[in-house]
Amino acid sequence: MKPRDIFLKALRREPTPRPAAGSATSVVTVDLMDRVGAAFPEAHLDAVKMADLAAAGATVLGFDNVMPLFSVWHESAALGCKVSWGARDRMPDSHDAPWKFGAEPAVPRDFLSRPECRVPLEALTLLKSRLGGEFAVMGKVFGPWTLGYHLYGVENFLMATLDYPDAVRRAMDRLKEVTVAFALAQIEAGADALCLADHATRDLCSPEAYREFLLPVHRELARRIPCPVALHICGDTADRIPFIRETGLACFHFDSKVPAAAARELAGRRLALMGGTSNLAVVRSGTAEQVRADVLAKKAAGIDIIGPECAVPLDAPFRNMVALTDEVRRPG
Repeated sequence: MKPRDIFLKALRREPTPRPAAGSATSVVTVDLMDRVGAAFPEAHLDAVKMADLAAAGATVLGFDNVMPLFSVWHESAALGCKVSWGARDRMPDSHDAPWKFGAEPAVPRDFLSRPECRVPLEALTLLKSRLGGEFAVMGKVFGPWTLGYHLYGVENFLMATLDYPDAVRRAMDRLKEVTVAFALAQIEAGADALCLADHATRDLCSPEAYREFLLPVHRELARRIPCPVALHICGDTADRIPFIRETGLACFHFDSKVPAAAARELAGRRLALMGGTSNLAVVRSGTAEQVRADVLAKKAAGIDIIGPECAVPLDAPFRNMVALTDEVRRPG
């Protein structure tokens, strides 16, 4: 069975000869950039360099999928956030929140053709052409909760959930259309599956807020996006995995703060699980023995797709991810 088939079947919890090795978030490190000859910040806004760097996730690191959207800022930049695209050792960031409740500008009709969205779409098409017969091509979109953080500012958005909840719902109704439009464009460009990242971590979103604001939206996105979708949320999500399994989304990309066995029990039989390997303790600082022990624990817990919990640190050694994928493939 090809890596592509293993990844896509694992994403749906269908039978596979082994767990998949994969990630819904960035696996790029500085030493991987040196190996490939493509680097940040250019690889965020140059389709060829973006595709070259993403392809290394499969051809160098050994994952069963590739995913070219390394940053969290593509949609938000196309919607008006001023973004610093970082450096080879620094991820992009923005401290600009251009929207205000009650004075939101219209979503630009051409946002998909702006470079921040157009470039990843072109990169997905390149990856599909180069690797799509062998490896799964995964895209990434951000949900309306995260887009709300970016466009209104985290503090303003979260305060509004208490003071102006109806305004937040109206904003999310607008922003979910951005998520859907970018998702459909990525599928058309060649994505086999998508990561839906929505940063509803416990320190920013209570389980009650997840149930009230996000559960209905995530259910709707699961219905409207016609491919397997893996939801990514950082942090300790044990208190919301029971809600996530009610969304209809195919998979949850989880953080190591939730032990693998506990995540499997909370997810139930239908929700696939991806990730769970600590970026700091294993990917960045682990020995070969620690990597092997981590993979064996994930296999024992029934994790469907084994890989990093989130975007890997840029200063991590890529050899630990090679050791991880080698161990995932090891028989037994």
